[in-house]
Amino acid sequence: MKKFLVIHGPNLQLLGDREVSVYGKVTLKQINEALEKEAAALGVTLEILQSNHEGALVDRIGNAAKEFAGILINPAAYTHTSVAIRDALAASGLPAVEVHLSHIYKREDFRQHSMTAPACIAQVTGFGKDSYLLGLRGLVVHTTKTKTAKKATVARK
Repeated sequence: MKKFLVIHGPNLQLLGDREVSVYGKVTLKQINEALEKEAAALGVTLEILQSNHEGALVDRIGNAAKEFAGILINPAAYTHTSVAIRDALAASGLPAVEVHLSHIYKREDFRQHSMTAPACIAQVTGFGKDSYLLGLRGLVVHTTKTKTAKKATVARK
């Protein structure tokens, strides 16, 4: 069974109370429960990590290739600042999807640039909790197609 790493960046443990006008009332626990339910429906498993510490996120991404088929990440504030997370994603060699609850391109100027997105295969933004679910679905489909394409290439040789 494929396993995926889900990473929640800084301050996301405050969801439900923090800037409700921007992020809504959904809590991190509710997002994680929805992700686990979706993963079960897709026939995959998840490991979920939330950290406010950039180094902890970099360390986990750095060791992910040995265990996971892909990474679903909401880098939160690190989206706009972290070359370290961007480099860890690129170095992992894993497909990653960046997700955001809010539409970052309709927010403050400093939030409209993602340092991490170029190291990802896709970005889903602005759908609230559903950004995570859409991102997970896309990641699972991508890894399935990629594996199937590799098998077909090998079979033709």
